[in-house]
Amino acid sequence: MVIWLIGLSGSGKTTLGREVARLWRLTSPNTVLLDGDEVRQVFAQDRSEEDYALSGRRRNAERMTALCELLDRQGLHVVCCILSLFPDMRAGNARRFSRYFEVFMDAPLAVLEQRDVKGLYASARAGRAKHVAGIDLPFPRPEHADLVIDTSATTFDLETLARQVLVAAGAL
Repeated sequence: MVIWLIGLSGSGKTTLGREVARLWRLTSPNTVLLDGDEVRQVFAQDRSEEDYALSGRRRNAERMTALCELLDRQGLHVVCCILSLFPDMRAGNARRFSRYFEVFMDAPLAVLEQRDVKGLYASARAGRAKHVAGIDLPFPRPEHADLVIDTSATTFDLETLARQVLVAAGAL
């Protein structure tokens, strides 16, 4: 099974993904966490501006999807944290994976810009960064997410939220 966490930078994908994976491993040790930023680093696709342009993001998304499919076919559960800019790829996930559960980490761009954990939004607004999803790259909101989580609050109970995802996905 693949649990696919989608959202803009700063929406909490990685934070929640780590907790979902930690809890899932308690009952299913065959659980793997894939994070878009970490996979970019592993394949050295985080070094140039082109890596973050739409074509580079597509390559990374295709790589992430292929990795998820490979792991899923081997009986591993996957928690995938990814920006997921491409609706056509999300639509194909249900066919590619044994089971697919999509979670949209939703927060208004204004909240994410205030949070700006990585400084991406400030850099983009100042003209120092290009290819930032939500600023100069479109972010098509998922229309068919299995679960939408409002992450605009500054605090929330991470373990409870992770359990909610796993129960909704039928993983617990």
